[in-house]
Amino acid sequence: MWSPAGISGGRKRDFSILTNMRRMQGHRVLWVPGCDHAGIATQTVVERRLLREKGKRRQDFSREEFLQEVWKWKNEKGEEIYHQLRRLGASLDWSRACFTMDPGFSRAVTEAFVRLCDSGLIYRSEGLVNWSCALQSAISDIEVETKDVSGPTLMSVPGYENKVEFGTMFTFAYTVEGIDGEVAVSTTRPETMLGDVAVAVHPDDPRYQTFHGLRCKHPFTNRLIPIITDTMVDMDMGTGAVKVTPAHDFMDFHLSQKHSLPRPSVIRGDGTMEPLCGQWLEGVKRFDARQLVVNGLVEKNLFRGKKNHAMTLPICSRSGDIIEPLLKKQWFVRCDTMAMKAIEAVEDGQLEIIPHSYTKTWKNWLSSISDWCISRQLWWGHQIPAYQVQLPNSTTKEEELWVWGKSEEEARQRAAVKYGVNPEHITLRQDPDVLDTWFSSALFPFTMLGWPEKTPDLQRFYPNSVLETGSDLIFFWVARMVMLGSELTGQLPFKQVLFHSLVRDKYGRKMSKSLGNVIDPLDVIHGVTLKRLQEKVKEGNLDPREQLVAMKAQSKDYPNGIPQCGTDALRFALCSHKMQGEDISLSISEVLGFRHFCNKMWQTLRFTLGVVGDNITPVGTLEGTTPLNSMERWICSRLYSTIVECEQAFEAYELHIVTSALYSFWVHNLCDVYMEYVKPVLLKQNEGVEVLTDKDHSSNTTQVASTVLYHCVSLSLALLSPFMPFITEELWQRLQPFRPGAMAQTSLCLQPYPRSTQLAHWYFPEEEKDFLLVQNVIRVARSLRAQCGLTKEKPVMWAVCSPSQAQTLLRFGSAVWTLSRILSLQIYCPDQDGHLPSIHSTPPPTGCLVAVVDHTCQLHLHIQSGVDIEQQILHLSQRKDKLLPKMEESLCKLQSSNNQTKTPAHIRQRMESKVSVLKQELKTIEDQIKVLQEKQSTG
Repeated sequence: MWSPAGISGGRKRDFSILTNMRRMQGHRVLWVPGCDHAGIATQTVVERRLLREKGKRRQDFSREEFLQEVWKWKNEKGEEIYHQLRRLGASLDWSRACFTMDPGFSRAVTEAFVRLCDSGLIYRSEGLVNWSCALQSAISDIEVETKDVSGPTLMSVPGYENKVEFGTMFTFAYTVEGIDGEVAVSTTRPETMLGDVAVAVHPDDPRYQTFHGLRCKHPFTNRLIPIITDTMVDMDMGTGAVKVTPAHDFMDFHLSQKHSLPRPSVIRGDGTMEPLCGQWLEGVKRFDARQLVVNGLVEKNLFRGKKNHAMTLPICSRSGDIIEPLLKKQWFVRCDTMAMKAIEAVEDGQLEIIPHSYTKTWKNWLSSISDWCISRQLWWGHQIPAYQVQLPNSTTKEEELWVWGKSEEEARQRAAVKYGVNPEHITLRQDPDVLDTWFSSALFPFTMLGWPEKTPDLQRFYPNSVLETGSDLIFFWVARMVMLGSELTGQLPFKQVLFHSLVRDKYGRKMSKSLGNVIDPLDVIHGVTLKRLQEKVKEGNLDPREQLVAMKAQSKDYPNGIPQCGTDALRFALCSHKMQGEDISLSISEVLGFRHFCNKMWQTLRFTLGVVGDNITPVGTLEGTTPLNSMERWICSRLYSTIVECEQAFEAYELHIVTSALYSFWVHNLCDVYMEYVKPVLLKQNEGVEVLTDKDHSSNTTQVASTVLYHCVSLSLALLSPFMPFITEELWQRLQPFRPGAMAQTSLCLQPYPRSTQLAHWYFPEEEKDFLLVQNVIRVARSLRAQCGLTKEKPVMWAVCSPSQAQTLLRFGSAVWTLSRILSLQIYCPDQDGHLPSIHSTPPPTGCLVAVVDHTCQLHLHIQSGVDIEQQILHLSQRKDKLLPKMEESLCKLQSSNNQTKTPAHIRQRMESKVSVLKQELKTIEDQIKVLQEKQSTG
């Protein structure tokens, strides 16, 4: 299951790797494309568009007219994300695509609301909510972000031309009735003091013992407000006395409940001051009113000063507005019992969260969860299916009466039964608010399958197997799906939750349109000019100042635009990062690197087609192919080991390990080693070089080699298919004419995913272990050739090594010659016990350059005329200077007292071996310098 994207262009998550892989493994896979209506974001986008294009605000339209504008925009832009997913190769079941505002989904939302109301889990109450004045809507706790300020800080606030200062503590005094005294209070929000209903002090604070039970006079309204005592007051904060404003502060609201205090609101939903504040403040914006209040206090000689104050500002994640706690009547979901069940599901193992580190986050948040405010003061969304009831002869002053129903008619019947009134005499008014978008999104796992109807899809695919989403949605979406899914269906919505990393820019910043660092995947796939990037910024909804910032950032990061990288390279680049835990810092250069990998895949296929196309004998079957020589056994075993590594990593959802293994096999094993080794054999381009025939080499070498090459490429394409569906399909289809046995026309993505069990006969662990020595010998041999400037010549080299190493080098002899580009490798064993064939009884000639492979193996290259001896001495001296500090550091660690007593024996042995190798190499270098200096002096 994939997190539904918002139609405003929000989230995009590529789940197709796991989907493709599971399908190839033979599982029945359903991946449903879903899109939520993104209530706040979409309404904001459309409102900005209408203001820009028509000069009209939402309030200039009727609700129906505005919703027509939203649907018009949705029909124009809503398919963009689906288009992106198609281009990204996501194999969803497009016939089942659902949108949270579709009629069927909307009916399910209504059904869920009614059921939860009936069970008492949804209730209506007056309470403080997080209010965005810019949106003129409530938002949930988890949609509130915070910003720490250490002192006076100017910040941009929506609706204000000039920046507003925060990080200041203001102190003013209340005069106490009946005595000649005052109580000073401190606040960061003096504009709310018009709503003060009390002053609170700690009962044990000695400064205020004589004030208990007295009253203060409000300087602007002349109201008398009590001085109350409560242990919640922090005596060390400010003056130790706090103003109590229940309608605009969460702690004060709690105090008002405890002490039965009134709760007058002084700030309206649009952020302007209420008439209650008086004509001098009515209609003034809240932060403009702040200074007016301070000025008024100064005039009344009640202002006692201000000072810098570190504070945490609550900010609306949707609008960037400063959150204003407001007292509102809203609909809430009672979460405590459902949250406990969600915690138990994880603790009991019914629900697995991956990575497991998030289980602690899960428990901590759900243990202290608040009830969820689901009312949103918007027009776009699911209008709440609750109706205010007006009974015959009722007055407006009476308590609100509410009912709910799947339709107005059902609600009317419910009201008639509830209040014992004739249905025809009841007047209903539907709540104009809409439900939080996350309420409908939380129903997605089962509603997409036809709930509340018991459809075949619901019975077959619910619960879902796995949810993959970003860790930033653990509270917004995942927890709510688990709570509502369990409550409404009696089952957890899925068995596993996989949190993937979040994609950031190359600097590690969160992608933001205002920063200009948002990357459209289609621009990476097809390429885009800087001019077009900046045109897209202008076409968006940023204000002019943000546009300039975004365009400047684009000019810096993409001066030449974004080059065409292709879908496969982008997918592979994203999966090459650790999927769980750390965020991904994506750079275009990284994606380009994998485009070059795609080019290498094409080159590999061309070579393979050239080989199998020229063969008279057809390619053998995988089951019937037994690798003959050591190199064939090595590459076959490497493929087997790669498949095992992929199987294990896939099960753990460690996709970066899979991509690393597949890339390493294709590039470093198949291309760099095996194909380079086999080219002279398959293309018959030996150019007179003597080819050592391994002892198990037979006459059908070419046939077996071409078959091994074919299956290595074919199986590798299948392994890569979930990650790179387009290029692998194209290349695999080109191989099919040469496939052994008849086969119906099919697609690679429908083929079985390669399994290690089908390649068990290709596993040769000894060859893999022994080839590590061979690779080191090849590396050192190439380095020796480069030191001597031998670019074309193929010299003779000597290997001085142990008998076991000699046997390995003999078995891989032709590979060493071919890949090292040497004429031959003469082998000498100083400690030889018996006679080994092809082993020389005499050591290498004197005056050779020597390179160390390990502590028992060295390569010798006779110095040829024309070699720059002075340059060789310089190179060796530089190498010596690098090795000396390393050896001294290793010796210090080895000889330290801690090492002797605390270091495990196997680690100490490894350190001793490292020191031995360094000593051997340093001695060899010194001997070589001495030989070269002698040769230089005699030359």
